[in-house]
Amino acid sequence: MTKSRLAALVLAFAALSAGWIAVSRFGLPADPRLSQESSVDGTVAAGLYACGMHPQVVQEGPGQCPICGMNLTPIGVDPPSEERAEREGVRVSRNFLQNFAVRTTLVERADLAARIRTTGFLDQDEARLTSVNTKYAGWIERSRVNTVGERVSQGDVLFEIYSPELVTAQEEYLAAVEFVGRLRAAEAQTGALRRAEGLVEAASERLRHWDLTSRQIEDLGASRAASRTLEVYSPASGYVVEKLQDSLEGVRAVPGATILKIADHSALWAKVEFHEHHLRDLRPGLRAHITLDAFPQRSWHGRLLFFEPSLNPETRTLTGYVEVGNPGGSLRPKMFATVEIRLPGAADALVVPSQSVLRSGNNRNVVIVDAGDGLFVPREVELGIEADGLLQVVAGLVAGDRIVTSSQFLLDSESNLQAAVDSLAGGADSQHQHVH
Repeated sequence: MTKSRLAALVLAFAALSAGWIAVSRFGLPADPRLSQESSVDGTVAAGLYACGMHPQVVQEGPGQCPICGMNLTPIGVDPPSEERAEREGVRVSRNFLQNFAVRTTLVERADLAARIRTTGFLDQDEARLTSVNTKYAGWIERSRVNTVGERVSQGDVLFEIYSPELVTAQEEYLAAVEFVGRLRAAEAQTGALRRAEGLVEAASERLRHWDLTSRQIEDLGASRAASRTLEVYSPASGYVVEKLQDSLEGVRAVPGATILKIADHSALWAKVEFHEHHLRDLRPGLRAHITLDAFPQRSWHGRLLFFEPSLNPETRTLTGYVEVGNPGGSLRPKMFATVEIRLPGAADALVVPSQSVLRSGNNRNVVIVDAGDGLFVPREVELGIEADGLLQVVAGLVAGDRIVTSSQFLLDSESNLQAAVDSLAGGADSQHQHVH
């Protein structure tokens, strides 16, 4: 089968399946006999050709761009815009436009207030967590806080603890105080009295290092008797979110081990997931608007704090943390939250509807331009930010261009069919032909 007959069969099949489509050319000549190789004097075909979309593609003689599949044009020859559009576009009938409801819109300029909307859940602010532990070994004999979720205030008694080390330290302090008293009563020399007072101060400092309050040390000096157990006070206000065991009474406290954990909920974190393509627009410090299902009529404001160091390999998202103020205490950890990050946006930007852009797997973005009289031309564009269903176009279009907003994939598919026909018809006759 010759190449012309093979091309005719493919075109006939296309006409039977979509008889209302009248394809002219899209990136390649519709009829291989009308190729650029048939120039008047033959000098153009012998020269250098380049791709209009990818000028780095240069070769001797006409052909197709290996990147986008468009026809290469002679270097130094700039055909009129109408002729170029006719050569690079696809022409369809009016029936096609009506049957597939092809809609178009004008490219316009507008202020784009960019926002990124994502979801997540509230969690505790790790910077507002306080661990309660002891710097000495001992046994908890009486617990004043018994349940997780209980609210405590700074200075509240949490539990009483017996520690032989604490009893010994109290006795050393009392002995130093008694020795100073005897020296003063005996009107000892100033140097000896100062050394004795230094022992009292050292014993008192040791008790402070073990988190005894100044009031406890004063009471110890006034009573002149060591206490068997001492009270441990809350170092912060908040909710008890963790306990060492279900019941603290009788539990042995180990130096440095967390007995209780207290969380301050006056501010929370919202842990949210950001898609990979949003990361170029995000940075710490951006303002955020937070809404929750639990309070549909209210909203909160916060700011983006930081991100985790790596992406989740399964979801290809990056976890970010947004600080949310909670002065009234109505917000609780694990609540579902919707977070909207406010971006700087773009003023007087060239914008197109998001659905008008065809995205390919090789990072190419293409729109279909309506050139009039049923002619549609592909145009590669460079995109900026996206917001409210609109995309910023940095390069490739001008204000006033009319582009396709629906059914453009049909035009793109038709162009691929024509490229396949031209490829089959333009190849050399061989013994084996493979049609996919």
